[in-house]
Order: sequence, then structure tokens, then C-alpha cells
Amino acid sequence: MVKQPITINGVVRWRDVGTAEEDRRDHKERSMVVLRHEIGEVLRDFRQRQGRTLREVSHNARVSLGYLSEVERGQKEASSELLSSICGALDVPLALMLREVSDRVALAEGVGVPDTVPSELTNEFGKNLTPEWPKSPQPMAS
Repeated sequence: MVKQPITINGVVRWRDVGTAEEDRRDHKERSMVVLRHEIGEVLRDFRQRQGRTLREVSHNARVSLGYLSEVERGQKEASSELLSSICGALDVPLALMLREVSDRVALAEGVGVPDTVPSELTNEFGKNLTPEWPKSPQPMAS
């Protein structure tokens, strides 16, 4: 057993925290990210922020209600076509959804991901691109 000091109201107590090997194993298990869970959480967040129901989004995406529910709960792996259809029904660019998933995975893995928005886009569309993405790609002036 490994003991860890804890101070409560100025009194030091020692707490058992397990073996060092258990700590390493637990950390490894906690840090494993399941991509379908992250995708499901992001899709649910977008839907709930819009105040929409599963039924409404499933109808607009032409996906069964049960399947969409399973995707949101991270129980089913969604194909790229299905993700595109769901994002279309949510009126959210697929790229934005994937970026949000990527940011969550990076955070869970403790990896810092720099903002990689090219300066041409920043100059053309402003500093904050994510709230109002263009509906269709805009040609960049040469």
C-alpha cells in the first residue's frame, strides 16, 4: 500500500491510496478514450443546445429514432454518411462537429492542440470562426 498525506483543519492524516502498480493501471484505464462516446456526447450537446428532440432530428436526418439514440449514447459506431446526415439535420458543419470531438479527445489525453486556423481565413472571416461558419465554402481571393 502507498500512503498519502492529507491535511484536514491543520491535522495531517495518512490515507491508503493503493499500490503504485494499481495507480498506473487505473490511470491507463481512465485515459482510454472511446471515440463513439465522444461523438455521441458532441451530437447530443448540439441537439440539446438547439432545444430539439431526438424524434425531430431523427426525422430530418432520415435515421431511425432508436439508432440515433444509440449513437448519442455511444453504443453504436456511426458511419461517415450517417454523421453527415445527422450534422445536416442539426445544421452544424461536419467539420465543426469533428473539431469539437477532436478537442475533447485531446483534452482527455492531456494533449495540447494549437489552433490551426490559417491566417488567410482569420483575416477574411474574423477572429472567432466557430460560431458562424459559412454555409458553403467561400472562394479565397488570391
